[in-house]
Amino acid sequence: MAQSITVGIKHLLEEARKEVTTLPLDEAVRLSDRDDHVFVDLRDIREINRTGKVPGAFSCPRGMLEFWIDPESPYHKEIFNQDKTYVFYCASGWRSALSAKTAMTMGLSPVAHVDGGFTAWIAANGPIETID
Repeated sequence: MAQSITVGIKHLLEEARKEVTTLPLDEAVRLSDRDDHVFVDLRDIREINRTGKVPGAFSCPRGMLEFWIDPESPYHKEIFNQDKTYVFYCASGWRSALSAKTAMTMGLSPVAHVDGGFTAWIAANGPIETID
């Protein structure tokens, strides 16, 4: 028997976007070099190697996000224990919207995500750090 999915990705994204601050690209670029913001790249390392990343962004694979945020987790990363604004981004803004909502549910605050993701960042000629 086929699965009967009752809540699809469109609904999940719609719900996330109601709760999460979405940064317009120009604002995200302006904030990207500030010390009071942590940009979190959720893309797979292969994506980052292929296209680069926001300069200074912290790489956190989407599959590890909850484990790295939770201070009780053996995988916790101290970068998620700072009094800063966390700005999530991915390729197009879908993973980042869902991730930002999850981070907020866990208690991380303040949190935002980049509208259009890294694809829009590249199109707008935002600064890029390449990975060697």
